[in-house]
Amino acid sequence: MKKLWGCCYWLFFCNVIMAQVDRKGTVYTTADKTALRLSANGSLTFKEYKQPSEKEPCIFVDESVGLQTFIGIGAALTDAAAETFDKLPKQQQQELLTAYFDKGKGIGYTMARTHINSCDFSSGSYTYVKDNDTLLKTFNIAPDLRYRIPFIKQAIATAGKLNLFVSPWTPPAWMKDNNDMLHGGKLKNEFAQAWANYYIKFINAYEKEGIPIWGLTVQNEPMAKQRWESCIFSAEDERDFIKTYLGPTLKSNGMGNKKLIAWDHNRDLLYQRASVLMKDPVAAKYIWGFGFHWYETWTGGPMQFENLKLVSQAYPEKNLIFTEGCKEKFNMDSIHDWSLGERYGFSMINDFNNGTSAWTDWNIVLDEKGGPNHVGNLCFAPVHADTKNGKLIYTNAYYYIGHFSKFIKPGAIRIASSSNRAELQTTAFKNTDGSIAIVVINTTEKRLPYYVWMQGKASLTESLPRSISTLIIQ
Repeated sequence: MKKLWGCCYWLFFCNVIMAQVDRKGTVYTTADKTALRLSANGSLTFKEYKQPSEKEPCIFVDESVGLQTFIGIGAALTDAAAETFDKLPKQQQQELLTAYFDKGKGIGYTMARTHINSCDFSSGSYTYVKDNDTLLKTFNIAPDLRYRIPFIKQAIATAGKLNLFVSPWTPPAWMKDNNDMLHGGKLKNEFAQAWANYYIKFINAYEKEGIPIWGLTVQNEPMAKQRWESCIFSAEDERDFIKTYLGPTLKSNGMGNKKLIAWDHNRDLLYQRASVLMKDPVAAKYIWGFGFHWYETWTGGPMQFENLKLVSQAYPEKNLIFTEGCKEKFNMDSIHDWSLGERYGFSMINDFNNGTSAWTDWNIVLDEKGGPNHVGNLCFAPVHADTKNGKLIYTNAYYYIGHFSKFIKPGAIRIASSSNRAELQTTAFKNTDGSIAIVVINTTEKRLPYYVWMQGKASLTESLPRSISTLIIQ
């Protein structure tokens, strides 16, 4: 059971011990119109407080209730990110690596994603084989050797370890019915085994370079016909490819331990996809979990977190992982718009509260134009590089993500937390060292005093206007 086993004993033991001592804590905050950026700006002292009043804003935390296990947070190490990184002076390169991957000086990313073949955030389209090479004898990852692989290696060296998963945007054009890497199209059935073998070739090639692969997704955004690299897989297509080709091929090549992630698209169709795949016991046995993006909001609607909850409830033995999200249509004039980070905070709290175990952002860094991108699909990243002047520009999204990644450690257990005010949203985790990390966001323009209530004791604190805080309780 992913939710509790392996962690129940220490959670129970810590509950018994900590319930007998006074708790203290520190508040770390990032707030609009202030200099606070992941800054310690308050302390917590708990006093007896049996029954809060309904008039008092409160966040309630119950560490006796253990939910899913936290795996980690990270971002995509794309061609675009690697090329941008390469244009920076050495000092700024090290600054970026430290900012993201150093557990003490930075925000401690522990996960990463990269792509198989090119994606939209590449400077051009490419594959690793020559046309019609069904035996993959010409397979060669030479396109990745100049920028991407050196960048990934430096990220791993800084982090110590990264759970890296890989995703294809498309098979080579000759394997598809539209004979095009772009504009959707479908995998031809006669090339299904060759395409399954392609994943194995890629994983082996990267691991030969000293880059361990933790997992893989079947197909990036399998229901999107894009003007860039894309390929369509219906639920039935993905089911049959997993059970007949990809799952058995991973197993027969000694890669059955790689985390196979299905769907890798928006929350809107997540349950439909999961239900089709999970109703086939052969396909289901190969699937580690389901990946999802946040772009269902492109129509202007709300993020559909209820679909995460339903999948988590229906298939508790499987994991949920956020595999991609960013703000699109880059504009340098709005790079410091505070809503950028707020979208991250809102999504992360609600994703975790609905069963998500891991969370990976899209491009870790992009240039001052929101690229490079070979089809003009320019986007925001938490950090942008001014490559002309050799400087890094940190958006508030970097700090919002850091309020989770810096303080919630792999192996932590999400614990029960709730707010009695809609203006304050929260999630909470208990780390393996016994510390508790409570994240609170306030998207209003008001200062909001509130109590943190635990086991009949409470501490009064305050949420600043348009802020995110992490409360660390020892």
